[in-house]
Amino acid sequence: MAEAAHAEVHRHPAPTGFIRKYIFSIDHKVIGIQYILLALAAVIVGMLMSVLMRVKLTWPGTSVSILETLFPQGAPGGIMSAEFYLSLVTMHGTIMVFFVLTTAPQGGFGNYFLPIQIGADDMAFPTLNMLSFWVTFVGFIVILLAILAEGNATVGAWFTGLGASWSAGSGTVGPIGGWTGYAPLSALGKAAGPGQGAGVNLWIISIAIFCVGSLLGALNFITTLINMRTRGMSLMRMPLTCWAWFTTAVLALLSFPVLLGGGILLLLDRMAGTSFFIPGGLYVSGAPVPLHSGGSPLLWQHLFWFFGHPEVYIAILPGMGATSHILSTFARKPIFGYRAMVFAIFAIGMLGFFVWGHHMFISGMSPYSAVAFSVLTLSIGVPSAIKTFNWIGTLWGARIRFTTPMLFAIGFVSLFVAGGITGLVLGQTSLDFFFHDTYFVTAHFHLVMGVASIFGMFAATYFWFPKMFGRMMSESMGKFHFWVTFIGVYAIFVPFHAMGMLGMPRRYSQFDEYTFLNNSGGLVKFVTVAALITVTVQLLFYFNFFWSMFKGKKVTSDNPWEATTLEWDIPSPPPHDNFAGIAPTVYRGPYEFSVPDAPKDYVMQSEPDAGEIHPGLGERSGNGGNGHKH
Repeated sequence: MAEAAHAEVHRHPAPTGFIRKYIFSIDHKVIGIQYILLALAAVIVGMLMSVLMRVKLTWPGTSVSILETLFPQGAPGGIMSAEFYLSLVTMHGTIMVFFVLTTAPQGGFGNYFLPIQIGADDMAFPTLNMLSFWVTFVGFIVILLAILAEGNATVGAWFTGLGASWSAGSGTVGPIGGWTGYAPLSALGKAAGPGQGAGVNLWIISIAIFCVGSLLGALNFITTLINMRTRGMSLMRMPLTCWAWFTTAVLALLSFPVLLGGGILLLLDRMAGTSFFIPGGLYVSGAPVPLHSGGSPLLWQHLFWFFGHPEVYIAILPGMGATSHILSTFARKPIFGYRAMVFAIFAIGMLGFFVWGHHMFISGMSPYSAVAFSVLTLSIGVPSAIKTFNWIGTLWGARIRFTTPMLFAIGFVSLFVAGGITGLVLGQTSLDFFFHDTYFVTAHFHLVMGVASIFGMFAATYFWFPKMFGRMMSESMGKFHFWVTFIGVYAIFVPFHAMGMLGMPRRYSQFDEYTFLNNSGGLVKFVTVAALITVTVQLLFYFNFFWSMFKGKKVTSDNPWEATTLEWDIPSPPPHDNFAGIAPTVYRGPYEFSVPDAPKDYVMQSEPDAGEIHPGLGERSGNGGNGHKH
């Protein structure tokens, strides 16, 4: 970086107290790490629940002694009841979707690296940034509270005292209606079953709080990227990671308010006697439901999926950005079709708002509407194919460095393609009628929205860890972690597709009663063994992460991967205000690898050509380092 010619324009003193430095910090880097740690905590809860689900499905009569101690009502004798299993399904989905897949890629890595990659010294609104994390954290605590409220009799009694809609202590670990919270099951209260009292109230409140936190974060991301790019950082010089985080923020800004509004209406149905989602003449367990008429359960589905489908892209777009970035870096080639990749990111995000109806093909919608949603759904295949072909084009003929982040990035592409192909099947209305309630759907969304996104996070973690902590993660442990995880997820989800084709229904706690599934027992056991191995190897990742943070090999260079973007220009870990008050200047695009006649096989974005340095380099095109408000 041509620092000698830069003027010092702006500096913030670093906080000195522990509370302001590490707890209520307004430093985007600390906040990014806080989001990542929150996701790491949440994924432990989610994985533990998935293990319990597999145990229940594979060995339905197995006694797990600790469950009898913790949840004597939901798991008498340590044997999980069907309702207990359903509550695991609900809470696993909710925690993984909101507090892992949404939190880490955008709030974690986006918070840490977007300002640095555009040459800013912080987010536009640092205090708002801190609030967005702590609001999200409170949302996580509230969802955990649902476990205690429904699972613990003492805590449940306290919640029951709050009123009729807060009836608790059912012995489950939360609601039993699934992460989609379909009405009227979610709107009727305790009458709808165990976990549907205080568990649903806390579930709704948690999601509503999460929506508020995400909206605060989205406003910050959009404002920062538009207003605080450094001199020379034009839109078409931004790394693809920034485009992905920006598009994700736009999606969050437009979709989370819809879920927030729907959640408030649902809470009103439960507590204030309104009938937004409860139809008239409804009978539950043979008794009429009084005081409600005229509501529409389908209205909830429309509102939920108007948020829910963009949420798929909120989870995976940051992974696409990180994958593009990492593939180019370790292929030592410019990304193939940079502009096409940018437009494809935006096209995927935009089309995501027009396809929510494909989640409702079996709801009884007009066949004409279903055809329209089907065509729009299949059209997303076009920008998705552009990205896939461009990733392959980037790798074609490259001198690939098979580092751990590169392996996870390639794994992301593999999983995205494998999961995306089955999306074409489910986008067909006639096929979706058969597959909708089977494990085929479970396999599809786990591959695309779940595992592929998590591979993007793994790639980002291994790639940026040296910059964040000044130490390297163990490559040998990382590669072992990759191969076991990569083989493991295919060993889990390919059989899931086969189960779906057999007609195995999802959300059932056991299959003993169905003779047509008698021969599937071996497949179910195989998946469970694969899941146990895959979950176990994640402990190695946790060990590698925290051990390397303190004992990992110290980086000998601020740019150990020989990358080109601005974060690799500054020390590892970066100083409090990123560029020490010196505004960087960008002279080129983000992927200048294998440049002919260049002294190295890459050229940094901040490295000018001879005679390219202009006067006034300390100035910025946007608000730069002093554009944010405390």
